Amino acid sequence: MPIIRAADDAPTLAVRLASAALALLAWAALLLQLLLSVRLALANGHGIGHGLLVYTGFFTILSNLLVALVLTAWAGAGRRGRPGWLRRPGTAAVAAAGIAVVAIAYHLLLRQVWDPRGWQLLADQLLHYLVPAGYLLWWWRVPGRARLRWRQWPWWLVWPMAYLVYALARGELTGLYPYPFIDVPRLGYGAALANAGAILVGYGLVAAALLQLTRWRKRD
Repeated sequence: MPIIRAADDAPTLAVRLASAALALLAWAALLLQLLLSVRLALANGHGIGHGLLVYTGFFTILSNLLVALVLTAWAGAGRRGRPGWLRRPGTAAVAAAGIAVVAIAYHLLLRQVWDPRGWQLLADQLLHYLVPAGYLLWWWRVPGRARLRWRQWPWWLVWPMAYLVYALARGELTGLYPYPFIDVPRLGYGAALANAGAILVGYGLVAAALLQLTRWRKRD
């Protein structure tokens, strides 16, 4: 028996409870990292605004935020009216691709460059592993049966492309580049853009894999 009858149907109580539990985990991870970012900024002689600026620069944070919003929308879904954009299959799929890339890129490229301890280690594990794993499992069981089509795949790339433009623009304005592979002052624009392009290609491959999985899933 499918968990939901169709993409536009109201979710069952079980789905809403699962969504709420995962949403609380995601929001808790985001709040914890926010407090740690602000604390670090203050410890380094900066203000709260600097901590917020650094915090909002990471794709990890923004992708976890999108996941938290999607899960919250599903947790609070009623049985009347059509679902909003956060409950659309495409939005849930974009969030799935984004959070999958967060986990993969961190594990392969970033976990070796620092050694978090204490509360920072907890936030690190939540944002990069536990929330991504939980959301991908949830997405596979809930909106994964939606009728996603290959013509939607290019639109999924808008999310990482928008982020890369945002990250490079804010870096130019503030001098803060969130990731070493797009650090323009150190690498130059040529290398930074080449790295960004490689990340975008990787994102596209992950999104394509998830899309194909949903098509296989529909055959269950």
